[in-house]
Amino acid sequence: MAISHLAELENYLHSDVLMFYGPIDDGSESFILELIEQLVQDKNKKDILHILLTTTGGSSIAVERYVNIIRKHYNEVNFIVPDFAYSAGTIFCMSGDKILMDYYSVLGPIDPQVFTKDGKWVPALGYLDKISELIEKSKNQELSTAEFIILKEFDLAELRGYEQAKELTEDQLKKWLVKYKFKNWNTHSSDGRTVTIDEKVARAEEIATKLSDSNKWKSHGRPINIDILEEDIKLKVDDFGKDPKLSSLIREYHRLIVDYVRKNGFHFFFHTRCFI
Repeated sequence: MAISHLAELENYLHSDVLMFYGPIDDGSESFILELIEQLVQDKNKKDILHILLTTTGGSSIAVERYVNIIRKHYNEVNFIVPDFAYSAGTIFCMSGDKILMDYYSVLGPIDPQVFTKDGKWVPALGYLDKISELIEKSKNQELSTAEFIILKEFDLAELRGYEQAKELTEDQLKKWLVKYKFKNWNTHSSDGRTVTIDEKVARAEEIATKLSDSNKWKSHGRPINIDILEEDIKLKVDDFGKDPKLSSLIREYHRLIVDYVRKNGFHFFFHTRCFI
C-alpha cells in the first residue's frame, strides 16, 4: 500500500522521494549510500530528490556525510517535514534548496547532541551554559561548595568536545544555507536590489545564531513552527498545506509509514521505490 502512495507522491512532485524516519545515528551513512545509489542507477531516476524527514536528531557528523553522498548525485534536494525534525534533523534540512512544512510541522534548535562515556546522547549547549554559569559565579565569588565540586570534576576534554560540536553545527548550517538554500536568492523582495554574497553569509550567520541560542529556546526539544521560522528566524519555508493535493499525499504516505514503524518496533526506517 505504501509503495502506491510513494509512487503518487513522486509523480506529483516529478521527483525521487526518500522517506527517513528515526534518529540520525553514526554508522547509518552506509544505508543512505546504498539507498541513493539504488535510485541513481534506476532507469527512472529524476533530477530532483525530496526527503521526507521525521527525526529527533542525533549526530551532526552523520548529517555531513549524508549531505556529501546526496549532493554527489542530486543538484536539487528538498526537505519535507510532515511532523518534526529536531536538532541534527534541523541542520539536515538547512542543506536543502527548499524546506516544505505546514502549520503542524516543526523544526528545533540546533543544539548538537554528543555521545557521552555512558553511551547516551546529550544536548551539548545545556552543559556549556551550565559551565559558563558556574565560571561566572566563581568570578563573583558566589560559587557554593557543591557547585565547586561539580566544576572541578568536569572533564575538560569532554567540555572541549561539546564546544567543538557547537562550532561544527553552526559552521555546517552557515555553509549549507549559503551554498544551497540561498543559491536562488538573487534579489531582495522589498526593493529588487541584487543580493550580495556578503548579505547571504550575514543572513546565514544570523539564522545560525538564533537557532543555537539555548537561552532563547530554553529546551533542546522546543518546537519551532513555520510562523516562527519565517517571522523571527527570517528563513523562507514553503507551506505545503496551501496545496491540498500535495498535503493529502504527504499526510497519507507519512501516516502509513509511521503506523508500520510503530507496529513493528523499528529503531529507524528508510523507504524508496527501490528499497521496500
